[in-house]
Amino acid sequence: MGRTFPSVRQGVNSTADRWARSARALKKEDQRYGEQLVKLAKTHSSEAFVACDDPLEAVVFSALVEILKRQDQLDADMKKQRGEPPGETQESGRGPAPLIPPFDV
Repeated sequence: MGRTFPSVRQGVNSTADRWARSARALKKEDQRYGEQLVKLAKTHSSEAFVACDDPLEAVVFSALVEILKRQDQLDADMKKQRGEPPGETQESGRGPAPLIPPFDV
C-alpha cells in the first residue's frame, strides 16, 4: 500500500510551489522578493525535515535561518564600513555581534 499522506519533503515542495505562484501574482516590483523567499524556504528545509512534522514549519524555519544569516552579514558589513572591529556573538563566540540584540528565549 502507498502513503495516504504526503511526506514533509513533499509538503515543503508543495508549499514552495504555491509560494512561487504567489510571487508571480505580486506587483512587478515585489516579485523578486517573493522569488527570493521561495529560494530561502528551500535552503535548509532538508535539515528541518528531521525535527519538523509540519511542512510549513520546515519552510518557515529554513527562511528564517537564512534571513538571520543575512542580517548578521549586513551587521558585519556596517561595522566594517564604520571601521569598528568585528564583534563576537555572546552565544557562540564566533562571528559578528548583531546590532540588534538577540531575542531572549
